[in-house]
Amino acid sequence: MTQQQHPIGQQLRDWRRRRRLSQLDLALEADISSKHLSFVETGRARPSREMILLLCERLAVPPREQNLLLLAGGYAPHFPARTLDDPSLAAARKAVEQVLSGHEPYPAVAVDRHWSLVSANRMIPPLLDGISPALLEPPVNVLRIALHPDGLAPRIRNLAEWRHHLLHRLRQQIEVSADAGLIELLQELESYPFRRSGPPEHQADYGGVFVPLELDTPVGTLSMFSTITVFGTPIDITLSELAIEAFFPADEHTADLLRTIAGS
Repeated sequence: MTQQQHPIGQQLRDWRRRRRLSQLDLALEADISSKHLSFVETGRARPSREMILLLCERLAVPPREQNLLLLAGGYAPHFPARTLDDPSLAAARKAVEQVLSGHEPYPAVAVDRHWSLVSANRMIPPLLDGISPALLEPPVNVLRIALHPDGLAPRIRNLAEWRHHLLHRLRQQIEVSADAGLIELLQELESYPFRRSGPPEHQADYGGVFVPLELDTPVGTLSMFSTITVFGTPIDITLSELAIEAFFPADEHTADLLRTIAGS
């Protein structure tokens, strides 16, 4: 999966196949001849920087992977990649914290492309009480916390449903990015011991609108659904890969419990 080890033409061909496009399909999308595309993929023609970016756009290649393709082609990266504490990203960092704190008394987290925790509001720590301290050692991975036997998994009433939901999201992310780190994470999560059980004695019907998280806490069972917020039109890799997951109460009982937790 280390893209620099393969010629640029082979990498472009791999991305085309990943998107399930024929050479003719991609050539028509990019308004080039299929013969020229064939020459590029086989290494008989060296693509220009503009050609690589054009094909990346048509293939919906993520920014980080576009940089790797440019490097493989002998060109400088197109997208900057700064850490979130870079002074130039101060406004974006402030926006993230405003969204997180403004979502209280409901839980919310900000994660990077590998689901590592970037930030969280004050409603998250009470929900993590009692899990293994090893899972809270940086970098904290929120999927690992959710599904690890020493994490939240024993307290998730609908674990089979929630596990399927999280792994499905991760597989979709891998399909888009072909990220080696995400593939390793998926393999790790799938290796966790998991005993299938029947449905809970009482399971609310949400009409198929969303998959709830049914989480047992000392004050009662929380039923929540989540939404994902991303930056619009980011030109920095860090921002393009940053996501905020905000949880909402699925019923008034959960809303009351979350207000109780916030008050205490």
